[in-house]
Amino acid sequence: MGGSPECSCYTGPTSFASFGDIPGNLCSPTDDWPRPFRNLNHDAAWDHLAAASNLHSVKFDPTGRWRADALNFQPCAETPSQDRYAIQQIHIQGRVWTLSAVFDGHLGSHTVEHVAHHMPIIVREHLELITRKHGDRVVPPPLIADMFSMAIRAFDDAIANDVLELFPDGLSSLSRLSDLQIQEVLDDQLSGGQNYTKARLCMYGTTALVALVDPDHQNLWLANLGDCQGLMVSETDQKSWNVEVLTQFHNGENPLEVQRVMNEHPGLGDTPFKQPPEFTRRILYNLYPGQHDTSPWEEFLMRNHTPPYISSTPEVTHYPLDPSPRAPRKYLILCSDGFTDICGTNQRAIVDQWARAAARSNSRELDEKSLALRLLWQALGNDPKSVSRVLTLNMDSPWLDDVSIVVQCL
Repeated sequence: MGGSPECSCYTGPTSFASFGDIPGNLCSPTDDWPRPFRNLNHDAAWDHLAAASNLHSVKFDPTGRWRADALNFQPCAETPSQDRYAIQQIHIQGRVWTLSAVFDGHLGSHTVEHVAHHMPIIVREHLELITRKHGDRVVPPPLIADMFSMAIRAFDDAIANDVLELFPDGLSSLSRLSDLQIQEVLDDQLSGGQNYTKARLCMYGTTALVALVDPDHQNLWLANLGDCQGLMVSETDQKSWNVEVLTQFHNGENPLEVQRVMNEHPGLGDTPFKQPPEFTRRILYNLYPGQHDTSPWEEFLMRNHTPPYISSTPEVTHYPLDPSPRAPRKYLILCSDGFTDICGTNQRAIVDQWARAAARSNSRELDEKSLALRLLWQALGNDPKSVSRVLTLNMDSPWLDDVSIVVQCL
């Protein structure tokens, strides 16, 4: 789906959008405003938004009480989304855990695609190990939290280690190899490209926000690396809604995170920020020899004295749940920073209005209309014209950051 109002898939009168009409912070006042868009009616705007959002829903129980809805939205067809989501049931010793996640990739989609596919597998393997060790005993929540953190760290470590294992003695052997010898190891695309694929994963990165719910539905663990956000939306006794932020942003805009970086060099990013400069100069430069400008990397590598500057240790939060049938309704929202961008300072009001509308819906309406899509619609303005502006704006470069949302009913 493109952003051009002349596209035949959009039918409706032409209107014009000003700079202040577009939510988020990607647009600039210098982007030649006003710009045309197609003003769609309600049904057309909803259908086109759904078609552009890569929707997915999973029911975790026969009644549909516990379910998850997800989407991945980027209205600019020229720029594929680098966000991903995951929703899975994990079967361990005859019992079923649930995993849901959002991932916000950067610089490219190779690593985020890899992480979204393999993260559930790694978590399952670690869950199997710890439950097997405890036999018939329930694993205490703090041990699950430790396991969760360990699984994510091990997964991240494997990305670089898989490449270093291609060379005898790892990093220390690179000084004895010529660029041509390193290129011969990495450039195996004619024989399947396994080495090339492993090394390419080190060029890119992703944030991760992963939720895990136990089979008894009594515990939620949330592991966060980056600036995705987790929200718990809970119905109160007064039939109003409480919105609780469960995560902290791991970036330079959070003063606590800045102090953490100063103390222990944690953060988020790619393998060059976690390995000594030799890794980038000898391996990654030889992955694409002569095809890219290394000067931006060199500005960092000259200051890369005490890696890692980026940590793969997640912030893990434990949240107790009430599985009883009469428990107040709860919704867990996992979202990439694209969603927080379009909400701005109105996020709590947007989420509250969305929750109130969802509470008034019957089971058929919930089945027919994704909770994640309803939330995106609310954030984009909750009316066809506002949604039309975002969907059909005539602009060649992205005007919204990628948006991924998972809504899980708890």
